[in-house]
Amino acid sequence: MKSLVTRSITGIIYVGLIVGAILGGPGWFYALALLLGVLAVSEFDRLANPERLSAATILLDVIGSASVISLFAARAVNPRLLSVGIFCTLVYLVARLVSQLYISDGSPLRHYAVSLMAQLYISLPLGLLTALYSFSPAVVLVLFIMIWLNDTGAFCVGSLFGKHRLFERVSPKKSWEGFFGGLAFCLVCGVVCFYLFPGVFRAMNLAGVLGFAAVVSIFGTWGDLVESLIKRTIGVKDSGRLLPGHGGILDRIDSLLLVSPAVMAYLLAIAVYALI
Repeated sequence: MKSLVTRSITGIIYVGLIVGAILGGPGWFYALALLLGVLAVSEFDRLANPERLSAATILLDVIGSASVISLFAARAVNPRLLSVGIFCTLVYLVARLVSQLYISDGSPLRHYAVSLMAQLYISLPLGLLTALYSFSPAVVLVLFIMIWLNDTGAFCVGSLFGKHRLFERVSPKKSWEGFFGGLAFCLVCGVVCFYLFPGVFRAMNLAGVLGFAAVVSIFGTWGDLVESLIKRTIGVKDSGRLLPGHGGILDRIDSLLLVSPAVMAYLLAIAVYALI
């Protein structure tokens, strides 16, 4: 009972911070993206490097995350700042390679590989999320709501009716029934948004909105499975202990890390199709 209360309180605070940042405006949301990136990258560094890890390595990777996310945020805030973001990112990529010559904390190749994966797996999706926010804060809010509904639907339906394993090798508890439950919740959310809040998806018909919901559900599930694969490979249950009752920050944003680039690709595909 105590763990359930702790988990609920942490979840409410987490959701409140995200919704508050989205509604608070660009500055607050970009700050949230930077915070998530810094926390997630440092957590990923510790998770993927079981050997000794120096503070310098973590600091460099955190700076890299801030640079990549700022690259997209700068473009959204002021196009003139884009060159500054590109400059910082290029300097980081070169400096990260050279710095490994002077850092002796285990396998240089492993540390650099983990560093690049952290930027690709975590920082790039969060950067794309800031770009999506500059396009439409309402779409970002709906995206988060659908991710949460997908998790809720999968848990509720899977707990009640789950019999057929979805991906037993990686996540034994997930079921096909749960997956379709989460998908149904997302599709219903899409229909509600289309009819009650038409301003959210101004350029889409109902089929386009349902496609958006399906992309969130499918890639949200894959995002969860990818992080489960990482943890199972390393041999840990949670990515960290930052969030009481929920594990680490990666345990909370795992779905988002695949949904963000997938949704961006989906919206770009719609835009290209409209021009044909």
